[in-house]
Amino acid sequence: MSRDDTAAWDRPAVGGTAAEPARHRAARRRDRRVYLRSHPLLFALLAATRRRPVARLGRTVLVHGAEAYREALTRIPLDRTAPGTTGGAAAELTSGGLLFDQDGAEHRTARRALAVELDASAVRRLRPHWRAVLTGRIPELADGDLELVSLARELAGVTASALTGATACPVALAGAAAEAAAAAARDHLPGPRPREAARTAAARAAELAALLPDPRDAMVAVAAVNTSVAALPRAAAWCADAGLWPAVDAPGAPALAAELLRLTAPSPLLPRVAAADAVLAGRRVRAGDRLILVARHAAGAHRTEPAGPAAAQAVFGAGPHACPGAGVARALLAELLLALAPYRPVVVGARVDRRAALPGWAELTLRATRTPVPT
Repeated sequence: MSRDDTAAWDRPAVGGTAAEPARHRAARRRDRRVYLRSHPLLFALLAATRRRPVARLGRTVLVHGAEAYREALTRIPLDRTAPGTTGGAAAELTSGGLLFDQDGAEHRTARRALAVELDASAVRRLRPHWRAVLTGRIPELADGDLELVSLARELAGVTASALTGATACPVALAGAAAEAAAAAARDHLPGPRPREAARTAAARAAELAALLPDPRDAMVAVAAVNTSVAALPRAAAWCADAGLWPAVDAPGAPALAAELLRLTAPSPLLPRVAAADAVLAGRRVRAGDRLILVARHAAGAHRTEPAGPAAAQAVFGAGPHACPGAGVARALLAELLLALAPYRPVVVGARVDRRAALPGWAELTLRATRTPVPT
């Protein structure tokens, strides 16, 4: 690679200011649309309070600072089943059988089992499934356009199927997991809830559970599908808009994938509830306070200068509440980038998904700018 090829990736920026490379600014402008068109008021509030590590609005505490974010996840007791939290949603989806936010020995046992299931060997087991989908779909770029959200849904579906042992159509499983998460999403965010929200969420959870051999695996399917469908198209669009395709190769793809996940922060907020009084960045937190942990800001996603491993990990949580699937997510994105890079695709169409549980695209269309030479 020439210096020009890597300049957009390597050149340092200063807090997202005018020193930021023009191509990164273009990538950021497009990516901001998934926030501004899906939850404009919420993200305007978060932007307005971003410079304060911790900000209180009534009984809601917004946590932006990296140290405060980690402290909230590692030192403050959390109510594992409170309504409007990830743990509460997990309880609804799994009837309490598998929670990502359990306490005590039960929590540790469940997380250890899941961590083993999602370790490096899991990537080796999943990679053939991913490559089968990519081999079938990526060549569409040679003949025309490729719609990336549908591809991400296929990849997410085969991942969820392999992890849960489901025999249902992977695309149908991915769709059910996305609908279940979308129905529960309003319980994760501040604001009024639709009158039928609880009934709809229960119905969608039941539909998902019916596709799984063990209904307790519903949260595994939801996490695998929704993170992938949100993250993969956004990261690929950033790569295209910032001109990073020349920098994609097998040795560097894992690090690039980790950095793109930091920049896009597919799970930008972690909703929690404090279970005991505490002090966070000098601010008092009371038992029952709603904590909105802004993973996007804790990871420095609003800045494009290269960040260290701690920032890259922040988008997946911290300590005992870190997502055990982070390695799988990074490996899947690296596989996608390697498959797309030979075509140097550009974005020719994008539409924001206003219903999804996580900010993302409903459609993202890519078009090749070159045809790779057969080897």
